[in-house]
Amino acid sequence: MKKSYLDYAMSVIVARALPDARDGLKPVHRRILYSMNEQGHTPDKKYVKSARVVGDVIGKYHPHGDQSIYDAMVRMAQDFSMRVPLIDGQGNFGSVDGDPPAAYRYTEARLTKAALALLADIDKDTVDFQPNYDNNETEPSVLPAKFPNLLVNGAGGIAVGMATNIPPHNLGEVIDACVALIDNPALTIDELINIVPGPDFPTGGVILGRAGIRAAYHLGRGSIVMRGKVAIETIRKEREALIITEIPYQVNKATMVERIAELVKEKKIEGIGDLRDESDRDGYRVVIELKRDAVADVVLNQLYRFTPLQTSFGVNMVALDSGRPRIMHLKDLLAIFVDFRERVVTRRTKFLLAKARDRAHILVGLAIAVANIDEMIRVIRTSPDPTTARDTLMSRDWPARDVEDMLTLIDDPRHRISPDGTIRLSMEQARAILDLRLQRLTALGRDEIRDELDKLAGEIADYLDILRSRERVLGIIKTELAEVKAEFATPRRTVIMEQEGEVEDEDLIQREDMVVTVSHAGYVKRVPLSAYRAQRRGGKGRAGMQTRDEDFVSRLFVASTHTPVLFFSSRGQVYKEKVWRLPMAAPNARGKALINILPLEQGERITTIMPLPEDESTWGNLDVMFATTGGNVRRNKLSDFVDVRRSGIIAMKLDENEAIVDVQICTERDDVLLTGAGGQCIRFPVTDVRVFTGRTSMGVRGIALGEGDKVISLAILRHVETTSDERSAYLKMRRAVAGEATAEEPAADAEAEETSGSFQLAQERYVEMSAAEQVVLTVSVNGYGKRTSSYEYRTTGRGGKGIVAMSVNNRNGNLVASFPVEDADQIMLVTDKGQLIRCPVEGIRIAGRSTQGVIVFDTAEDEHVVSVEHITEEAESGNGANGE
Repeated sequence: MKKSYLDYAMSVIVARALPDARDGLKPVHRRILYSMNEQGHTPDKKYVKSARVVGDVIGKYHPHGDQSIYDAMVRMAQDFSMRVPLIDGQGNFGSVDGDPPAAYRYTEARLTKAALALLADIDKDTVDFQPNYDNNETEPSVLPAKFPNLLVNGAGGIAVGMATNIPPHNLGEVIDACVALIDNPALTIDELINIVPGPDFPTGGVILGRAGIRAAYHLGRGSIVMRGKVAIETIRKEREALIITEIPYQVNKATMVERIAELVKEKKIEGIGDLRDESDRDGYRVVIELKRDAVADVVLNQLYRFTPLQTSFGVNMVALDSGRPRIMHLKDLLAIFVDFRERVVTRRTKFLLAKARDRAHILVGLAIAVANIDEMIRVIRTSPDPTTARDTLMSRDWPARDVEDMLTLIDDPRHRISPDGTIRLSMEQARAILDLRLQRLTALGRDEIRDELDKLAGEIADYLDILRSRERVLGIIKTELAEVKAEFATPRRTVIMEQEGEVEDEDLIQREDMVVTVSHAGYVKRVPLSAYRAQRRGGKGRAGMQTRDEDFVSRLFVASTHTPVLFFSSRGQVYKEKVWRLPMAAPNARGKALINILPLEQGERITTIMPLPEDESTWGNLDVMFATTGGNVRRNKLSDFVDVRRSGIIAMKLDENEAIVDVQICTERDDVLLTGAGGQCIRFPVTDVRVFTGRTSMGVRGIALGEGDKVISLAILRHVETTSDERSAYLKMRRAVAGEATAEEPAADAEAEETSGSFQLAQERYVEMSAAEQVVLTVSVNGYGKRTSSYEYRTTGRGGKGIVAMSVNNRNGNLVASFPVEDADQIMLVTDKGQLIRCPVEGIRIAGRSTQGVIVFDTAEDEHVVSVEHITEEAESGNGANGE
């Protein structure tokens, strides 16, 4: 039993399941190609019924089931299975949707030109032949194979105790690697990988990463992650679709589409509105329409995770080498092929040499006959029969001086001239002389013999030179490989991506600056910054969001798609999310409710949003400053908010009816500027607020507010050590230089009264203070604004009532924002009617701290500015202000 099982196992391994490393074919494929070639089913002939091919193969070479033979034949005709098809099929040979081929009585087939390259020179003793199963025919043990078919078309099979799974490759790349290995046999596998970067699947697609490829090429085993090729297209206004144009190798497209539909039905994948397969004879096209608020990149990544749109190919490069199975790396496979081709070319050259010498042997005999024609005729005429004539011709010594130079040229060991200058004819020569036609005895005939001998002499000399020189043999191999490449090579179809592994959603997202808006009712969206073009101040703006009567935009900021954002809620909770996860929408779209994005409880709303540095490893070196509407402040380490769960954590303890105004990053070299809606502000050092170690504290008082007042803005300014005299002198010199407006109202703070008018500021100190100066922009709800030097905001202790930030009256209304800006910056203002305007900061004049300002946004009578966003020069440089 044990011996029988081992015999069975070796039979399956050698004669059925594993390909030969030399021609890349299993016995059934080899027999199909050889049989079709023997029957003359070549590309220049008409198609023949597949049933005829299957019958010939069964009857002569492969005594197995007809269906297994037909299946093997069908695969060699499928352009989605083979990188270089070997059979040209006519009719239904199956599809990538898993449709079965038509019965073999309906389909027709013939060989392709590429198959002829595998069979080329098979009649020139290039490979060994063996008896077929009944000893009535012979079949090749391997095909001569002019290209490395095992790597080009791959192979797959399950034997007994082992299996093989070799991916297809690009023919041009594999041939280049063979040529490189011929030129330098010491090439390493890594150097070969530079030539053959990875598999090239007939269905195209994308390979993720190179680690699996390197493992397969170095060890013979590895796992390669494949993806389909997907494009994101806008099919109509505000609607996007995922268009699948290429699928992973060996994936059933219909099954994949069904799987997507199942996941949508089970709500494991959300955001898909419609699914249809528009594939035709021109290529694959699966259209996945997305819902209006769906994030295309997130849906795409879900498809990669949960459907066959992303799958893996387990490489196991096992093949037969000298009849024995072994696992091989890339260089093994290439070296075996090159060595095999060297033997094929050598055997072919020997065959051609022998054939040329045989022909030259006959021609020498004819030349001897022509030189001794009279005696030849006499011998033939006097002989009673052809046998006697032949024997007489062979027994005579014929003069050979006239052909001595010919014998030297053809270098045939069978031709030896005796010392007396004579030679005896062989049986083949005697037969040729007896078959000689009389017209060959003319002068023209004699010249033809001589010319043919000269030609053969050149060929023989060339063949002998090839056999003596391995360089000549390798040169021929390279030439023939180049010819195959020129005829059959096609561009690479499969793209290899550098990144690999389990890809997160974020890895699919392109870095881009986004404008994120949040409405009062809790709707959020992101819009590319480039969608908003810049306007001059005083413009009417553009529609920024369609809102209901009771809703309006309440928050806006600009950040990269990869920026982490902290969301602080009305209940003192904090949540963390990346910008790219927020819904993409058109500038005038409403967006998606935050309650559908964050796990907010009933009655909880987001009051403050804080974009953070992308690199979380830097958070431990940064502080954050909290400010509440009630005037409290608190300082924490940013690292306190690294591990924010999706369910949220406590950010700050709040009094009833109190909310977080803003949270900003700061250092101990900064000052805090708090501004109230009633027009008062206070500036104090960050160090006046100690670092709190917990997140449940209410903080300390930052500003003392008047009745009904609330803090509307938190700004962080650079701390600069100056005296009151220096600030006053600097401001006077600055106004004189720039011609700025002075205060329209008397100064209301003690510092102005104490300033000495005789103080002179040195030029060096002026330059130093100018370099450290910041400008604070202040905007009111009625659209008025101004810029003011940071030196007008003197530093005091925290907890006081502060100083005037901007004149608050019927024209201006209360204040809505106050923060530092640069000349090259821009701002975006949003009203409670959903109108937006974007304008440059430099268009807003610099004025005194307590002035009324100029009109920035021409609001309607019942319209008010509710949010002002700062667009820095850096953000602008990453995305030009183009758009509408």
